[in-house]
Amino acid sequence: MALNIVIMAAGKGTRMRSARPKVLHALAGRPLLQHVLDAAAGLGAERTIVVTGHGGDAVERQMAGAHLAFVRQEPQLGTGHALQQAAPLLGGGDDDTTLILNGDVPLIESRTLRTLVDACAGARLALLTVQLDDPHGYGRIVRSASGAAIEAIVEEKDATAAQRAVHEVYTGAMAAPTGALRRWLAALRNDNAAGEFYLTDIVAMAVAEGVVVTAAAAGSETEVLGVNSAAQLADLERRHQRATAERLMASGVRLADPARIDVRGELICGSDVEIDVGCIFEGRVELGDGVRVGAYCMLRNASVAAGATLRPYTHIDGEGLGVSVGSGAIVGPFARLRGGAVLGSDVHVGNFVEVKNATLGAGAKANHLAYIGDATLGARVNFGAGAIVANYDGANKHRTVVGDDAHIGSNAVLVAPVEVGAAATVGAGSTIARDAPAGQLTVARARQSSLAGWKRPTKG
Repeated sequence: MALNIVIMAAGKGTRMRSARPKVLHALAGRPLLQHVLDAAAGLGAERTIVVTGHGGDAVERQMAGAHLAFVRQEPQLGTGHALQQAAPLLGGGDDDTTLILNGDVPLIESRTLRTLVDACAGARLALLTVQLDDPHGYGRIVRSASGAAIEAIVEEKDATAAQRAVHEVYTGAMAAPTGALRRWLAALRNDNAAGEFYLTDIVAMAVAEGVVVTAAAAGSETEVLGVNSAAQLADLERRHQRATAERLMASGVRLADPARIDVRGELICGSDVEIDVGCIFEGRVELGDGVRVGAYCMLRNASVAAGATLRPYTHIDGEGLGVSVGSGAIVGPFARLRGGAVLGSDVHVGNFVEVKNATLGAGAKANHLAYIGDATLGARVNFGAGAIVANYDGANKHRTVVGDDAHIGSNAVLVAPVEVGAAATVGAGSTIARDAPAGQLTVARARQSSLAGWKRPTKG
């Protein structure tokens, strides 16, 4: 049985008070529309059609790599009008299924969508419904006197007082036989209070034709909540993050406060991982067994091996190259690791140290106020306080190599490209522009002198 998926993503989102198309606003680091696409990805659809409108160029440009078909709805004359734009692209036979979703309902779950498609089975009109304590703003489900059969969906603006008292609502998702859907869409009229073409009017058409109209229940209220304002987006963000925290704790991760963690990508944790408050994880982050993450750390595209400790306010941004922290390493507080940073086992990177596109061998230490960029440091190197690698000549970046057991004194400058040999010592305050031999002390600084009889200036 062929499956089409149509996602409505044309709305302006006036209440968002934003120039950005509503479906491109981010939840957990991904656009709302991407969440819906991800949920639908496992259904095996032959084609997925996204109906765009307001900000359509931006939506289509950002989603261009997702192998989607796009149609424009201009002007936006209701949900039925949106589907009319997609109708010419619907493939398959009359007994196949078309699943209709909203691009601003980001937390819908794949298993719920599968249940809805199965309820349709290419023969019935299946509506995704949910019971809400406060159904304001939703279309109400109107059933027969016995309560068994669904007879219609009534939009709130057209509902009677009795219908508005109904708590079973239509969530905006449905699955319909493709052939019947084409016929119903062609018959839609806009003789209603808003002058719009309502997709929900096809329910009455199905009833009139004797097509069974059935309901599939959503797993929870949260997964069918839409986003129409910044406040609603913030509410869904917290709901999503709390659910993520619950899953992490169920797998054994110890969170100091499950209300104060944000996962905006994929977080993979080994056993006995501890995460303090206020931490943010973006992209793909992997934490090995026994990793401890201090308060207010930020990690993006990074791998942290077993037993490592990230002290508070550590900032790790793997950018496009990723960051790797070795077993038993200690990073922070207030350290910054950028793309291409690779720390070996038992490395120490301390406060206000920045590492970029550099490798630190096992046991290397840079504990204070240092910059290490485009460099390779061997095992057990001690990189002194205030020392830096001057890796940029104003046009190009060059690499520096420091051998095992070398000692770089405080406030030294290594002017790349340069090599410091194994067990070499660079004197404090030296500017090293030529290779420093292994096992020797290299000093490059002005001779110290004292001027007898010198007088400090005084104020006039």
